[in-house]
Amino acid sequence: MKPYKITNMIIDDESYDQEHVTAEITYEEKGYMLTFQKSDLELMNAWVLEGGSSLPANLSEKLIQDIRADISEKIQSS
Repeated sequence: MKPYKITNMIIDDESYDQEHVTAEITYEEKGYMLTFQKSDLELMNAWVLEGGSSLPANLSEKLIQDIRADISEKIQSS
């Protein structure tokens, strides 16, 4: 079983013809929002959502790689 759950995923069309994927996840009972470039799934930013605020998240590279793979599968299957 995965240690996180993707609760929402949005693919945004941005300016300059770049698309980004924003994934909202739950991990260790906290909410996180991660934004990746759609073309190569490079992590653009990661935030932990606490008490109505967003703070920079400190997630392990292994966890980010797992989330990236999960997002890639979801994009390919849609």
